[in-house]
Amino acid sequence: MMKQRNVIGLLATTTLLAGVLAPTAQAAIALDRTRVIFDGSVQSVSLSVSNQNKQLPYLAQGWLEDEQGNKIQSPLTVLPPVQRIEPGKPSQVKIQALPAAKLLPQDRETLYYFNLREIPPKSNKPNSLQIALQTRIKLFYRPAAIAPERNAAPWQEQLTLSKQGDKYIVNNPTPYYVTIVDAASRKGMEGAKGFEPFMVPPKGNVPLTISAGSVGGSPVLTYINDYGGRPQLSFSCSGSACTVVPDKKAS
Repeated sequence: MMKQRNVIGLLATTTLLAGVLAPTAQAAIALDRTRVIFDGSVQSVSLSVSNQNKQLPYLAQGWLEDEQGNKIQSPLTVLPPVQRIEPGKPSQVKIQALPAAKLLPQDRETLYYFNLREIPPKSNKPNSLQIALQTRIKLFYRPAAIAPERNAAPWQEQLTLSKQGDKYIVNNPTPYYVTIVDAASRKGMEGAKGFEPFMVPPKGNVPLTISAGSVGGSPVLTYINDYGGRPQLSFSCSGSACTVVPDKKAS
């Protein structure tokens, strides 16, 4: 009975330690980007991965989920689903479009999530704690019909705000997802306290997660672009309607 209690106690302690240590653990399998834009005019996209551990091989397991978090194998799939990566070596993961991709909406983006989990080799040490870390990034399937024109102004500049009570509503008239990661009262100012990042779907609208008063009458929103950069949008408001003031291009 005492032995059973010790085992249960060890499992509980291990679970607790995993929860405490996981956020600070260093990932062995690294991915080359923070988001994937899948151009509908191509059949596949290759992602570079690498094993940052110089002594041990790791398995890398990849899969896709839909917007609701359900695992999928169509209309896009991950190849190979599992692979061994030698110590300190690079590799690639391919996301392949299947024929069913042609049935996706062609007038707007579709959101998926790419997951990459590292699986460490089995340890020979007794009672050792092993942590399998996982990376999850957004994947946007972008049909060829809505591919942005090269050198065109960022489509995020088409966002508008409408004030309803003590809230700003972010309106997205574009066929693209827009991720908002910060809000402030003007450029160079610290972001508003209590702000939570969010994503505005194509042709959709989402309220800011903070009061209108916390960002004032000329809000500044920060978004993430295709390359992981964080440009800012400055808004000019008239009454309850706000539009983006385009950045002046250098001549």
